[in-house]
Amino acid sequence: MAEFVTSAATDTASSAPERTEMIVQPTWLVMLSWAVLFVVLASTAVVVVDQFVLGYRQPVKVMEIVWPAAALYLGPAAVLAYRKWGRPQSPRWRDRHRTPPRQPRHAVIETLHCSTHCTLGVIIATPITYGIGLEISGSTLWPEAVGDYVGAVAVGVAFRYSTEAHTGGRRAWTAMRKFFKADLLTVSVFELALLGWLAVMHFRVFHETLLPSSPVFWFIILVGLIIGFFTAWPPSLLLIRRGVKTEVLGTPQ
Repeated sequence: MAEFVTSAATDTASSAPERTEMIVQPTWLVMLSWAVLFVVLASTAVVVVDQFVLGYRQPVKVMEIVWPAAALYLGPAAVLAYRKWGRPQSPRWRDRHRTPPRQPRHAVIETLHCSTHCTLGVIIATPITYGIGLEISGSTLWPEAVGDYVGAVAVGVAFRYSTEAHTGGRRAWTAMRKFFKADLLTVSVFELALLGWLAVMHFRVFHETLLPSSPVFWFIILVGLIIGFFTAWPPSLLLIRRGVKTEVLGTPQ
């Protein structure tokens, strides 16, 4: 999957040889990465324009983040899901069609919420990790994994906070309680699947040579987000069937 070119350099001060490894990524992989990134970014733009330019605003405001975030990793599939379930929730669509919109499956919305927490966690943690050169045991993967998880939890609590009717400290406490009760399991499963995928790519395939400046880096993360999405689906269904997840944050009550 990858070809490596290795060069040796001699440090005149210490006379100790240093080995510098440079990865040469196959042209097909680079082109594929660029193509996929273009498609998902275009899909995200379609959803954003539909909501904020054409006026199909969501009655539950967190969904104006969830749907574009879903398009960042699911691409056209997220656009189709948005057109089927998201757009019909908007007041403009209801005013024009005068018919009740089709309600999405509870598990779809809950899994999209969880995936958005983790997607935004990656977007927040990755530039910080690589920007300041954080390492644990000589690797950037572990601080990135910690940052992804902490970011996902923070975003999840913020989502819950934004939908709470309480005020003051009670609102924050209720948001945290609901997140840890209903969302922590799915976020944890998602992050575990994502970390497993990134660890394989990081240590076994690319040998820690990929950087955020490479389109392949983001393509690998995008694949990990898709894996995380489908891995988080069964826990969401389990929590719904057990009555833990009872409210659908993506639809008006």
